[in-house]
Amino acid sequence: MLEYDVILVRYGEVAIKGPAVRRRFEKKLLSNIRAAFSCRAEIRHGRIFVFPDNMDEALDKLSRIFGVVSFSPAVTVETDFDVIEVALREYVGELKLEGLITERTPFAIRCRRVGQHDFTSQEMAAFAGSVVVREIGAPVDLGNPDLEIHLEIRENRTYIYHRVIQGPGGLPAGTQGKVVALLSGGIDSPVATYLLMKRGCQVVAVHTDNSPFTAPESLDKVEKIASKLEEYSAGVEFKLRIFRYGSYLEKCRREAPENMTCVLCKAGMYRLAEMVAEEEGALAIVDGSSLGQVASQTLPNILATRMAVRMPVLSPLIGMDKVEIEALAKRIGTYDISVIPDGGCGAVPRHPSTAADTASIRELSEKIQVEDEIEKIFRSASETESPE
Repeated sequence: MLEYDVILVRYGEVAIKGPAVRRRFEKKLLSNIRAAFSCRAEIRHGRIFVFPDNMDEALDKLSRIFGVVSFSPAVTVETDFDVIEVALREYVGELKLEGLITERTPFAIRCRRVGQHDFTSQEMAAFAGSVVVREIGAPVDLGNPDLEIHLEIRENRTYIYHRVIQGPGGLPAGTQGKVVALLSGGIDSPVATYLLMKRGCQVVAVHTDNSPFTAPESLDKVEKIASKLEEYSAGVEFKLRIFRYGSYLEKCRREAPENMTCVLCKAGMYRLAEMVAEEEGALAIVDGSSLGQVASQTLPNILATRMAVRMPVLSPLIGMDKVEIEALAKRIGTYDISVIPDGGCGAVPRHPSTAADTASIRELSEKIQVEDEIEKIFRSASETESPE
């Protein structure tokens, strides 16, 4: 088995920022990596070099750290032709034992250099390729290889690797301020939350516990989803705040037309989220709206419900269809939790309004005293931080 001693971490979008912003983002990414697992980490010439205490744990955690584009576990050797030859022979020997290369496997050497050397990248690649051919007998195919072996040469150190593992990309967590995300146990809102986390936002998740209109299982799902999302928040706090919302829904059903329940529910959620944002120092609200997907997500209803708040509401899924959203939910690991049956919400009317107008919403909001009701819910809230 190959004994890797370092991980080369690549970051993309961070690298194209201006010098001051780049330094700040690099520093935060480095800090987030160190917070995720025990390691020594440093930046050199556009790469982060990570020396972990536990290689397997590090490879697992890096796949969920925003700002990381890709990473490679590598073997470090001296930049010397004789030393590289010995190391390469041992390296491809291990690859052969693992079944990754045989005498029939087309391969390519990819060489990259930083610094001054008395040889070119092409010369080193040709030399390394000849070593592999002599050792294994495999054919060289630079155009369509089944295996690529990389030599990254940096001054007097050479890093040998063959795996390039994809990271989540995006911006380092905590570089873009704080947002409040409306989080349910469904498929959409966890994906929307993830996408804002990917853009560098710290998240305070707000969940409305709609019992008695929802079953206890729905609360359990949300807590599990929050735990899954927290895996992507290395270096920043991920907070889940749960509010008992059933009394407000009961009042909506009792004092407003039945078909307006969903619209009033959503307007109340936005106002609650805004109160939380003001308390937490957040600058925006996030939700999982996808245009036309459900009654509260038609253009008239989006306009009517968002009149309840002054703060911007960000809807990263607004132009995505269900298939796209589900694919992303599966990739980030929330889909299997979201589809656990929980009975849905019993407050949903048979024929919800799809075209509420702002005047009607204002009138109904005054009638049922939305501001006072949401204020009471906010003040009597239970607060739960998502589990470690």
